[in-house]
Amino acid sequence: MSSERYPPAGLWVRGRAFALDYLPIAAYLSLIVVAGVVASRMGQPVANRLFGGPLSGEASGFLLITLPVGLYFALSEASPRRATWGKGRTGLQVTDLAGGRMSRARSLSRTALKFVPWELAHACIWQISFAVDRSSPVYVVGFATVWLLVAANVVSLLASPKRQTLYDRIAGTLVVSRSLPVRPSRG
Repeated sequence: MSSERYPPAGLWVRGRAFALDYLPIAAYLSLIVVAGVVASRMGQPVANRLFGGPLSGEASGFLLITLPVGLYFALSEASPRRATWGKGRTGLQVTDLAGGRMSRARSLSRTALKFVPWELAHACIWQISFAVDRSSPVYVVGFATVWLLVAANVVSLLASPKRQTLYDRIAGTLVVSRSLPVRPSRG
């Protein structure tokens, strides 16, 4: 499949795909919350050990949320379908620059880059939740960095002829709409 055969996916269709992907993610998060409530009622020491401090909370959150969600994206997009469930429902695929299937390593790298703002926000939240002085400029800088990265990805997607976010550019990937083939121009 050549990358020129399918048009690049824009912001709105990618947003719809993510909204659909958030349905199974929300179901998984609900299970984690229920398990957490049950665990905390059965024994407070478990909850304290997992979430009792900023570092343990961040590590537990990463292992229970970020890692499984990241693997969902990376493994789905490196699969023969080249799409998560939401991308598949909206007719999108993630490809390498030649239009081929991404390797798992490339997909894992792309997903790790995509999740940097998310994980930085989580780190700031865990640090603030245990901070004595919540007005520290470190938190302002942390959250400002998160929003700058998000904005840079959106601007990159809107400005790029191939509709690539920064993480797509770095990973050498494209998100294309396989449901809309490019029509040859009449000359």
